[in-house]
Amino acid sequence: MYLEPRARRRRSRWPWVLSVAIAVIVAWYLYSKQPVILETIRGPLPSPTPTEISAAEHVSVGDRFFDQGKYDLAIAEYRRATERDPGLSIAYARWGRILAFRQKRDQAFEIARKAVEQPTELAEVYAIWGMVLDWAGEYADAISACRQAIEIDPEYGLAYAYLAEAYADYRQVPDALEMAEKAVELDGSNPFVRRNLGLVYESMGRYEDAVYEYEASIEINPNHAFVYLDLGRNHRAMGDIERAIDRFEQATQKDPGNPYAYNELGWAYFGEGMQRMATIELEKAVELDPSYGTAYGRLGVTYYVRRNYEEAIAHFEKAIELGVESEEVYYELGFSYAYLDQCEDAVRWFDEALWMNPNSSIALEGLEFCSDVEEEPTKES
Repeated sequence: MYLEPRARRRRSRWPWVLSVAIAVIVAWYLYSKQPVILETIRGPLPSPTPTEISAAEHVSVGDRFFDQGKYDLAIAEYRRATERDPGLSIAYARWGRILAFRQKRDQAFEIARKAVEQPTELAEVYAIWGMVLDWAGEYADAISACRQAIEIDPEYGLAYAYLAEAYADYRQVPDALEMAEKAVELDGSNPFVRRNLGLVYESMGRYEDAVYEYEASIEINPNHAFVYLDLGRNHRAMGDIERAIDRFEQATQKDPGNPYAYNELGWAYFGEGMQRMATIELEKAVELDPSYGTAYGRLGVTYYVRRNYEEAIAHFEKAIELGVESEEVYYELGFSYAYLDQCEDAVRWFDEALWMNPNSSIALEGLEFCSDVEEEPTKES
């Protein structure tokens, strides 16, 4: 008899799937706990520590920031270099150079002096020292330092460039031009060499030639704010105030931490009758450098012409406290007091202006003004 075969019962796959899932979970758990297991077996690993870099490497990093016009970052690197190696003269020198470029002359002098106090035979150190001395107004000493740099390395172009600047400031213009041309001969692709030739031309009143050299400096490296300030100054001397303002604005953009740039921009605005904009920029200057007496004095002038005499007085007196000695500041401070009916205070400042310039007609007018005010009650009585 034919019997139909009985159908086989299918075996369930769920136990196998479940086994695989459990295995995967266990494997993942063990993998995730691997660091804990390893630490249990061999103990904890040492904590990672940041890699220390040498003083020379800090200088190299600072140089890169300097070339990019990032002066604050460059200063930080030069400072770290001197902390790691207090005898590293080149770090002090390059740090001082930036401070000079920002018109912080006293600070620049102190830092750069540390460079030459270290045992060194680097021409660059003495050349920068000469530049810092020149920017501090010590022209004879600057010339001596630059000549020392040339003695160390007669082929070092920047030493001749800085010497040219010192000669120009010392009113030895023929020597300045000779040294500037020698610098270009040795290192004409250096932006500071070209800039200093421009400076010599400027000292000779050759403003178009100066602008050409400043532009050449910027073409080599467009990141140094103080060259834009040079350009702005020359455009202003040629009567092109609009272009001067443009260059001063570029200087503030290139180096937002430079109070001198805001001071120049603010004063250029003031010259164009834009007093409110002038005040804004000059406020930035004193915010960046609360010891910036010149900017306080100029701020006082902007408030004075806007007849805000209380603010004018505050800023004029701050400028004087910071060492500003100016006939204009003295007599405008006097008139600020006089217009507030405080002639007792005003007379003192008119006298100060006359001490500086016995022929100051404006100060004499101030004294006459106060004399008339004091006589008025007598006439009424």
